[in-house]
Amino acid sequence: MAINLTKGQKIDLRKDNGNKLQNVCVGVNWGAIETKGFFGNKKVTAVDLDASCATFDENNNPLEVIYFQNLKSRNGSVLHSGDDRVGDTGGDDGLDNEVISVDFEKLDPSVSKIVFVLNSFQGQDFKIIPFAAIRIYEGTAKRVNEVFAKFDIANDISFAGSVSMVMGTFYKRNGEWKFNAIGESTKDKNLKSTIETVISKYL
Repeated sequence: MAINLTKGQKIDLRKDNGNKLQNVCVGVNWGAIETKGFFGNKKVTAVDLDASCATFDENNNPLEVIYFQNLKSRNGSVLHSGDDRVGDTGGDDGLDNEVISVDFEKLDPSVSKIVFVLNSFQGQDFKIIPFAAIRIYEGTAKRVNEVFAKFDIANDISFAGSVSMVMGTFYKRNGEWKFNAIGESTKDKNLKSTIETVISKYL
């Protein structure tokens, strides 16, 4: 059963049967903004959220950033599904709009942390973006085997007024990978400054 993550919660990456999760996806789901016009016509405003992650070594030195213009790590262990610039139209289709997958077995041994961030590319406030949510699951970008944990953005008022956030971090401890659900908004306006905030505050 999926865990509803709370801020600062740390979880082991294990399935219900106790086995380690080796192939994990972090998916972000959201909707386009739909309003009614003067004559009752539906107006759809695209929403471009960007899921990204940065890898670090044990001394917190930055290694790589995987995002919409760099869709995979050098050895292919971290993969981004691609840029979604619109969001779901016509309601939640139940699928994640952007997915970053991690194969822990293929990760470069120098990687000890992977921090995930979310940015609203066009500066649209998180509070107005429908059903925005994060989930961590075993599977691929197109197939969900087992949802491991969920984190609700849309219903958390602490994100109101923000366009960037630190979702959480995978970190290696005693040879095992764990997850810390940070879930905090930042004052940053773009990916570059959000990564700088990660380095200064969250490593």
